[in-house]
Amino acid sequence: MNRELLAALAAALALTLALETGFFLLAGKRNRKDLLLLLAANIVTNPAVALLYWLSAFYASWNRAAVAAPLELLAVCAEGHCYKKYGQDFGHPYLFSAAANAVSFGIGALLQLFA
Repeated sequence: MNRELLAALAAALALTLALETGFFLLAGKRNRKDLLLLLAANIVTNPAVALLYWLSAFYASWNRAAVAAPLELLAVCAEGHCYKKYGQDFGHPYLFSAAANAVSFGIGALLQLFA
């Protein structure tokens, strides 16, 4: 893997962690174990999603939206499952995961427009 790809993956992970932590706090959540769970779930899912997106969108020249949608859906499902199984204060874990990922993805997409 080249350094540019690793830098891009690291930046995507850092931005996701910051945005989803912010969403967690803005949603009124304060449970530290749930915050650690959110961070761990994103550390597992984000690099895989970002790498698969990058590889399929650039090497295979597939439509980016067609690639991003199922990958994001898989991330929402995986994270929601973690929140449901291991979380303490996630009333609607899949809804929380979908909302957090939508905010993170949306802000990331907007930032890419201006980069």
